[in-house]
Amino acid sequence: MDTSVQFNGKKALVTGAGKGLGRDLVKVLAKCGAEVCALSKTQADLDSLKEEVPGVRTVCVDISDWKATRKAVQEAGHFDLLINNAAVSFVLPFLEVTEENLSMHLDVNLKAMFNISQVVAKSMIDKGTGGSIVNVSSVASHCALLDHSVYCSIKAAVDMLTKCMCLELGKYKW
Repeated sequence: MDTSVQFNGKKALVTGAGKGLGRDLVKVLAKCGAEVCALSKTQADLDSLKEEVPGVRTVCVDISDWKATRKAVQEAGHFDLLINNAAVSFVLPFLEVTEENLSMHLDVNLKAMFNISQVVAKSMIDKGTGGSIVNVSSVASHCALLDHSVYCSIKAAVDMLTKCMCLELGKYKW
């Protein structure tokens, strides 16, 4: 991976940092000089990440809990970069989706992104430092996939949320 882009002196928050893409993003950002804060709901994943990436800060919180997440992110401090990567996905036919399945998708894949982005954006605005917010979406937002009605529709909502955030936050000229 090309690490010629440098983030020296920049503070980054990565959600869904315990596994997969989020974990890899933490490693790359740290390699590029960022001070990285990794957020996950699984303490064991964060502990093993700390062993791999010395100096990484960690926040363990279930992002489906609005108030606990808001408090944890506020306490973590100011960030120059937010990568909203956390997501869940249940593969279920449309007719078998339950309220619980739908709520979990909404809470983690959309509401948490909204919540965390608000906290980080407000800090960026208050400090006048600007910054970047990256919302990880999916090609599933543009096409229908069998047994993915909830995931596809929520990722489409993520795309629209991102556009609205750009429209509203763009005036701060980050």
